[in-house]
Amino acid sequence: MVEEIFARLGEGFQADKVVRQKVYYFSVDDLKRTVTLAPEGVRVDNGKTVEVADCVCKTSTGFFLKVWHEGYRPGMQDFLSGAIKSNDPFALQEFLAAFGKGS
Repeated sequence: MVEEIFARLGEGFQADKVVRQKVYYFSVDDLKRTVTLAPEGVRVDNGKTVEVADCVCKTSTGFFLKVWHEGYRPGMQDFLSGAIKSNDPFALQEFLAAFGKGS
């Protein structure tokens, strides 16, 4: 199910929400994807294709689906408990907004 979300990211992409290019690396259980968002479009690559991503997100499949499908927005407790890990939580908000899932 998470694979399908990444495969179809281009369908819901809202270019007007992206100011500058940003590279995201997602590790969702065993699934690894590098996503590049730019005003020109979105690109999804299998695995980690960059040395350093602007934003790294590590979480479980269940938590990812809760955020994507149910509109759940991680709070401080989610980050402190390790349910989701990121070097830039604000960039994750920008990522969601680029697909019409902003809060």
